[in-house]
Amino acid sequence: MSEALDPAPYDALLLLSFGGPEGPDDVVPFLENVTRGRGIPTERLKEVGQHYFLFGGVSPINDQNRALLEALREDFAKHGLDLPVYWGNRNWAPYLTDTLREIVRDGHRRVLVLATSAYASYSGCRQYRENLADALATLEVEGLDLPRVDKLRHYFNHPGFLEPMTEGLLASLADLPADARAGAHIAFTTHSVPVAAADTSGPVEGHGDGGAYVAQHLDVARLIVDAVRERTGVAYPWRLVYQSRSGAPHIPWLEPDICDHLEELHGAGVPAVVMAPIGFVSDHMEVLYDLDTEATAKAAELGLAVRRSATVGADPRFVAAIRELVLERAATQSGRAVERCALGSLGASHDLCPVGCCPARAPRAAVAGADSPYDRLEEIR
Repeated sequence: MSEALDPAPYDALLLLSFGGPEGPDDVVPFLENVTRGRGIPTERLKEVGQHYFLFGGVSPINDQNRALLEALREDFAKHGLDLPVYWGNRNWAPYLTDTLREIVRDGHRRVLVLATSAYASYSGCRQYRENLADALATLEVEGLDLPRVDKLRHYFNHPGFLEPMTEGLLASLADLPADARAGAHIAFTTHSVPVAAADTSGPVEGHGDGGAYVAQHLDVARLIVDAVRERTGVAYPWRLVYQSRSGAPHIPWLEPDICDHLEELHGAGVPAVVMAPIGFVSDHMEVLYDLDTEATAKAAELGLAVRRSATVGADPRFVAAIRELVLERAATQSGRAVERCALGSLGASHDLCPVGCCPARAPRAAVAGADSPYDRLEEIR
């Protein structure tokens, strides 16, 4: 194997995701996992789970992760990258702790983690790092040898993430009625989070006014709009909007909501909108329900032409980007010079989350950061 395709010191890749129910009987137990510690009654969870029941109680996220898992394995094999790929979830089988236990028992000692979230935020980064620390603590109690666990950097501005979304947006614009296309607007969507969580996302020096979470999404939106303008000659108006809000109504969350934005555009006489879910890696439930079902119904009610562009899913360019990120991190850890590929104004994200990055409401241990209690394991660095 050439040095360029050498994953050392890593000997395993873990695909880490949210998880979702795989049938009607799974919905409430899954939501109990998601909301553990909040004291939410079962009847309320049944109400919350109605959007899952509309799809037979099955979240598409698991099949989408299976497709990405297979695509990664095929791509690695095709390119001679000898790195086994595992899959674990935060909230449903295969559970993270079980997968890490399997990794350890298979003899792996240095694990690189790919989270299915491209941006900096508590729920999209720090919470996964806390989940990893919890899993390692369990393995430690069981007497297993702990692996060193690192996390791939945020990949929101990698060309392999941006290009599929750009092409998806172009296809959706082309699919609009010809008489509405010229006046179309683009609504870039992502998951809403509490304003306080957004303001403290990313490194401390960038906290405030949406933090890294909003800044990164805005940079992605600008990059895609610029690419669309270069290919079509049209500078489409656009805005970053939010979806999938949950939680207490008195707590401020990022706005505007996509449905409110559609009403605003309709009132302004806009003839058509493309919803571009740049905050999501695949077409999971927030995309299928909040956009394809709820927001699309709102657009129909308003008489507004609407299309929804594709997420990256298991697109070969995204899969290739992950391979490049794995090799980039391996080279960095081995002291080899490497180009850190990133577009836009923000540059390549950090490899190691600094102290104070995306803090939790209550301090909890987390791996893959400057304050990790497990990175003291010098013998497996």
